[in-house]
Parts: sequence; structure tokens; C-alpha cells
Amino acid sequence: MQQLFSLIQIDKAGKQPVYLQLANQLLALISNGTLRPGEKLPPTRQFASQLKVNRQTIVKGFDELLLQGWLQSKMGSGTFIAHHLPQVKPPGNLAAPPAKKASLVAGFSFNDAPHLHREATPNTTFHLDDGFPDARLAPLEQLSRAYRSQLLTGNRYTRLSYNDPKGTLWLRQQLSTYLHETRGFNITHENILITRGTTMALYLACTALLKKGDIVAVAEANWRGGNMNFVHAGAKLVTIPVDEYGLDVAALKMVCMSQKVRMLYITSHHQYPTTVALSANRRVELLTLAEKYGFIIFEDDYDYDFHYLSKPLLPLAAADSAGMALYAGSFTKAVSPAFRVGYLVAPENVINHLALFRRVIDRQGDTMLENAFAELLQNGTLQRHLRKSLRVYKERRDFFCKLLQEKLSAHISFQVPDGGMAIWAKFNDGINLSSLAARALKHDLYFYDGAGYFLTAPRINSTRLGFASSTPGELEQCVSILQELLENKI
Repeated sequence: MQQLFSLIQIDKAGKQPVYLQLANQLLALISNGTLRPGEKLPPTRQFASQLKVNRQTIVKGFDELLLQGWLQSKMGSGTFIAHHLPQVKPPGNLAAPPAKKASLVAGFSFNDAPHLHREATPNTTFHLDDGFPDARLAPLEQLSRAYRSQLLTGNRYTRLSYNDPKGTLWLRQQLSTYLHETRGFNITHENILITRGTTMALYLACTALLKKGDIVAVAEANWRGGNMNFVHAGAKLVTIPVDEYGLDVAALKMVCMSQKVRMLYITSHHQYPTTVALSANRRVELLTLAEKYGFIIFEDDYDYDFHYLSKPLLPLAAADSAGMALYAGSFTKAVSPAFRVGYLVAPENVINHLALFRRVIDRQGDTMLENAFAELLQNGTLQRHLRKSLRVYKERRDFFCKLLQEKLSAHISFQVPDGGMAIWAKFNDGINLSSLAARALKHDLYFYDGAGYFLTAPRINSTRLGFASSTPGELEQCVSILQELLENKI
């Protein structure tokens, strides 16, 4: 019994009540076989004396396990480990219960999935990120008012109950109007599935529409999240070159002539990561090719609203008369990544099919948030925010490109992008981007080293440098740090 007392560690300053600490530790000792069925426990007074706690605390801990059936009390005889419990072989080392180890390493095996490993974006003062929006520009006051209104007005049973897995009707109705006005879609709310961002839309499409071994075509340099989803679905990836006119549709046709392609993933408006737009003639050729060979086009239009030279090119899906295209967008780039509201546009039968799969992993989205965004679309707040952001981001693009040309032209080459929130920067071949990114992080500057863009093709010494999320002053600091690192001054 003295050994038993040594195995129980009470932390009187801990947040968990002492009686629960006692009960949980006794339970662990019973579960691992240290305390065996039918074994008698020391009297509560002895427990209290040894552990230096109040006797009523010990009684309360015992009562907890008595109620749960782990202990049995016999009048005049004492308290025992329940006789009906199965016999468990005790551990070889009784120095301490194994609970802490079990919280770190599971007792069962599972296969690691290397394709899922993806580092988190560090939080630094300065950043030339992947092309994120500046959340400081977001219409947070208007959004908070709209969200509060959704919480406090109307029939609460209706508003706070379960909703359609496709998303709230109001947001889908507002989106169908908005997408018609801005992107030329001829759709209704039945063609829209609300998701928690483009990643969910792509995951659902992969889960519902791909089988193991299906061929998916992607650009040679591509979004890591897209590649990760396809590999996870068991698809076989084939890479297609990208040039100054976007995805090489002729090369895709050659693949289709020799293999059955199930899906093409494309960022047609601003190709990710290179930022080039798919030319008009290739758009027509691609839609014809999809209809002829029967492959699905998954069009990820991640930053449609930010095009600086002229009106944005209409999405492929807007001109798709054969029903081959799925179109994904979100408010992540428009407002902030924190608000997980995205959408997928597709034929009605596809939306109904994907909604069944969405319900498996996520019963529904955030009804309050979806309706709040619907209100901001209806009253024009989001449209005004996008127009303001477009002006700000264009100014930042111009300022950033000028800085790079003046300060870093000996180390970096690039084309000024027509749109988007990042530039595609090619560093001189002698520059080790991984080492440079690691050194920059030590000076409170984050940028991605570009290693994950290339699946099979030889890696180009390039990466995306985002400018939208930083003010001109912050961009100056970023370029200054980069310049000093490249010239070995720090």
C-alpha cells in the first residue's frame, strides 16, 4: 500500500479538483492492472494522512468511482476494487502510471501520409506571403453588425436550428445574383454549394468524383493544397507545362489522346503560382477539349476580383455549355482567411451529389456567418470593399515592383502581374532559396522558398512574393531585409 501512495501525485495548485485527481489516478491504476479486482483499498483516513488532504476529499474521490462502478463498498469491511472487472496484467515498472505516455503515443499503429505534411505559415512582423489580403482593410464593423443582427433578430428556432448542407438559401440567392453580374454566370441558387473555402470544395470534388487510379492533370508548377488533395484521393497526377499564355492546352490534348483524363485542375485567371492568365484562344480550345474527351474542369478562381489592367476575363465555367466545369471561389482573398466561407458552382445534379458528401464531414456551415455575408452582398458593402481593396492593392503592386527593380534587380527578375496579390519572382541560380528563406525568418521576415510548387518537373529557382497584405512602409522594410541578406550585410 505504501507503493500505491507513491504512485498518486496530487497537485493542490492545479485547476482540476483534488478529488478528481485522486479518482482519475486510481482509475488509471485499475485500468493498467496495478490495482486488481477484489483488492482492498486503504481506509480513507490513511489515504488522507499519506496524501496530506482532507478526509472528505478522499471520500468524494471514492464516491466518484463507486458511482461509476469501479469500486465496491462493503459495510464494515472497507472499499474494494470491483470484483466484476477483468483481470489485467500489471506493467513491469510500477514507478509511475502510463497515462502521460499514452497522451503522446497511441497504443495502435497507423500509416503516416507524407503528402499531408505541410508546414504552417509563421507569424512574423514582415511577410512577403503567398498572396494574402490585408485584413486591416476588411469591413469588420459592418460584418460584426450583420452577424449580431443574425444572432438577435427573427425566429431564433429557425435561425439557430439545423440548416441545409448546401448552405443558407439567402447567401446562395445573393451569390447567384452577384456571380451573374460580375462573372456572367447564368445560374440559380440550386447551382451553388457553400463550403468552408476552396479547400473543402476541392476535397468534396475529389471524394465524390474521383476513384483511386483516376488521372488528374495539373500544371507543372501548381498549388500544393491541390496536389495534396489529389494524391490523398489516390489519383495519378500528370503535369502539363505552363508558358506566358497559361496552361499549354496542346500538351494537355496529347495526354488526352493517350490516357483517360478524369479531371483537370486549373487556375485560369491568374495561374498559381506564376500569375499568368490563360489566353482567350486556349480557353475556347480547353472547353472543346473537355467536352470531346469527357474530363471535368475544376476551375479555382482564387483571386478573380483583383485584376488591375482591365476587366477580369470571364471564368471558363461561364462559357461552359456542356456542363463540364466546376467553379470554386471564396471570400478568403476578398476579406480574410479567418472567415471560412467559399462556394462551388456546378450543375444541379452535381451540387446535390456533393451536398451528400459534405454532410458526412460537416453537417452544415456557419449559418450566422453565411447570412451575415449575404447581408453584406445585398447591401453592397462587399462590393464597395472590393473596389477599395482593388485600388489599394494596385498601388502596393506598383510600389513593390518599383522597389524590387530599384533594389534587387541584380538578384531577381519578374514580370509585373496583371492581377492578383503576389508576383512570381525568379531568383538568380546561385541563390539558395531555402537557405535565404531560413535566414530571413531569423530577421522577422517570412517568405516561402517555393519548394512545394513543383511536383515532378525540375524545380525553377522561383517563388511567390505577396505584396497585398503589407503597407508601403512594411514593403520597404521587407525589401531592405532581403537586400541586406542577398548582399551579405546581415
